[in-house]
Amino acid sequence: MAPSSTDLRRWRRYLADERAEASVYRDLARRRTGEEAEILLALAEAEGRHAAHWEELLGDAVGRVPRPSVRFRILARLARSFGSVFVLAIAQRAEARADYDVDADATPTMAADERIHAEVVRALATRGRNRLAGSFRAAVFGANDGLVSNLALVMGVAAAGTSNEVVLLTGLAGLLAGALSMGAGEFISVRSQRELLAASTPADDAVDALPHLDVDANELALVYRARGMSQAEAQAHADDVLGDIARLGSGSRRFHADVDPDVDPHEAVGTAWGAAISSFCFFGSGAVIPVLPYLFGLEGMTALAVALVAVGLALMTTGAFVGLMSGGPPVRRALRQLAIGFGAAAVTYGLGSAFGTTVG
Repeated sequence: MAPSSTDLRRWRRYLADERAEASVYRDLARRRTGEEAEILLALAEAEGRHAAHWEELLGDAVGRVPRPSVRFRILARLARSFGSVFVLAIAQRAEARADYDVDADATPTMAADERIHAEVVRALATRGRNRLAGSFRAAVFGANDGLVSNLALVMGVAAAGTSNEVVLLTGLAGLLAGALSMGAGEFISVRSQRELLAASTPADDAVDALPHLDVDANELALVYRARGMSQAEAQAHADDVLGDIARLGSGSRRFHADVDPDVDPHEAVGTAWGAAISSFCFFGSGAVIPVLPYLFGLEGMTALAVALVAVGLALMTTGAFVGLMSGGPPVRRALRQLAIGFGAAAVTYGLGSAFGTTVG
C-alpha cells in the first residue's frame, strides 16, 4: 500500500530528528578526545543508520524535510555553544523518549538501539556529573535554602506588621547569617567526608609488603575477605596476586583489582573550599531575591507580591535545571520546588500573622 500523507509527514519528522541528533553527537565529539570522542562518533553513526531507514521508506517522496523538533534544535544549539554534561543530560532524556517502541514503521532493532543509546549517554553524563556533584549539590542546596528561608523570614516579619526598615534589615541579616552558616557547614561536611574516604582507601605502600608475605599463611586473603569476598574467592584472588609477584615481580594492579583505579572516590564529593564557596555564593544569590523589592522602595503587600513572583520564578528555574541535569522531567521538578518553597513561606506568614512574632 502507498504510504499516506500522515505517514510521510511522520517519516520526514523522524528523518529530521535523526539527522539533528547525529549532528549533536558529532558536535559533542569535536569537544572531546580519546575514548569519549570515539563513543560519541559511534552514536552519530548509529543515528545515521536510523536516518537511512527513513530515507529508504520515503524514497522519492523525501521532499522538503521539516525542521527537527524543538528539543533537538535546543540540543544542537547547546552542543555547539557548550558541549558540557548539561547537553549530555538533555540528550539522555531525548533518547529515553524515543517513539520507536510504538511505531510499526520502526524496526525492533532501532527501538532497541535508542534504549541502549540512552544508557550510553547516561554513562557519559555520569562522568561529568561525578566531577560536578560536590559543588553542584552545594550550589543547588544553597540557592534553594536562600530562596526559601529568607522568603519565609521576610514574610513572617512583614506579616507581624513591622515597618519596611525592619523587614529589610531582617532580610539582610538573614542573608548574611545564612550564607556564612551554609558556607561553614559545607566546608566542615565535605572536609569530614573526604577524610573518611581517605581513611577507607587502600594504602599504596601496602603493595611493598606483598613480596615478603608468608606464602603458606597467605595473610593477603584476609584483606579480600575484609573487602567483602567469600573465603574461597579471597583465597583464589590472593593466590593470583602472589603468583603474579612470583612471575612478574609485581602484583600491585591485582592487589587493587577490586578498586577501580580510574575512579577517584573524592571526585563526587568535591573539594571543601569549592563546596563552601558555592554554598555561600548561591545562598546569598537566592536570599537576596526576597529582599530586592524592599531595597527598591516597595512597601506592604506590593513588596510581598513582587517577592513571591521573583522567588517563584527562581525556584522553578533551579528545579527545572536540576531536572535537566538529572535526566528527569524538568516541569515536574520545577513545580515541586515551587510547592515546597511556597508551602514553607505560607506557614511562616500564617504564624507571623497569628502571633505577631518572627518565626525563622
